[in-house]
Amino acid sequence: MAGKKLTVVVTRRLPEAVETRMMELFDVELREDDTPMSRAELVAAMGRADVLVPTITDTIDAGLLGQAGDRLKLIANYGAGVDNIDVSTARQRGILVSNTPGVLTEDTADMTMALMLSVTRRIPEGMAVMQKDNWDGWSPTALLGGRLAGRRLGILGMGRIGQAVARRAAAFGMQVHYHNRRRLHAGLEEPLEATYWESLDQMIARMDVLSINCPHTPSTFHLMNARRLKLMKPTAVIVNTSRGEVVDENALTRMLRANEIAGAGLDVYEHGRTVNPRLRELNNVVLLPHMGSATHEGRVEMGEKVLINIKTFDDGHRPPDLVVPSML
Repeated sequence: MAGKKLTVVVTRRLPEAVETRMMELFDVELREDDTPMSRAELVAAMGRADVLVPTITDTIDAGLLGQAGDRLKLIANYGAGVDNIDVSTARQRGILVSNTPGVLTEDTADMTMALMLSVTRRIPEGMAVMQKDNWDGWSPTALLGGRLAGRRLGILGMGRIGQAVARRAAAFGMQVHYHNRRRLHAGLEEPLEATYWESLDQMIARMDVLSINCPHTPSTFHLMNARRLKLMKPTAVIVNTSRGEVVDENALTRMLRANEIAGAGLDVYEHGRTVNPRLRELNNVVLLPHMGSATHEGRVEMGEKVLINIKTFDDGHRPPDLVVPSML
């Protein structure tokens, strides 16, 4: 494609610095507003683009890819997760897929700790009292929560984000435990002072806080199902900043309503934007609108990854963050 700029279509608004650099490098079509593209708009975009830049809100399934035509050669996803894209079908059609891994580790780990503190220290309840202007003053027994120090934290998924959570939790005085597909080698495990559990069931039953940090794959769908949730101590708290599909949301809601689990902090949901309305009614639940990666620094770094992937592809090389089906 030498001598001619790639045609790049972006499905959502990106940070201004990223959009500016894209316009310098490519023949780019930016989204004028920040609403998701409809299915018909996505089909049309794939028909006129050499490169499509979607986000996790765009579902690029086999049916959509079947209408892509022959021009589209790269889907440069603006996001680390690619469960919104049928990667296998894309590769069968000769379309490469890239993502933006690694840049949101610290931001997501920060938000995980924020949710732990919010639930255990009842921060949203305290904010609600002040916002309603009905505070009667300090009381020895008002809004009592619990301290994190000394609690057992179980991390489900000890990848980059899980390890970052472990480092933060250790600084708070928590005891770190984890379950992973593979045990970390000693060089990683020992500095974290983390205890490995081969049995997820046994770990869950003994933890005070459970942090979900694994990706959504066919093998992790409803990994925390009703049976496993019932193994948790009634005083335990669950935090999810990874993927909503890992947890059976209806089962979790029932147990929270029945006080069979003490609390939950959720940044992701099983059905995307559709949140179980009964969750909103509970005082022991903190709900956030998928804010785990919402920092200026993180979102710009995601854009820089997208730019590098596209530019490398344009230069005739393999994008550094190429996703292949065997990775999933």
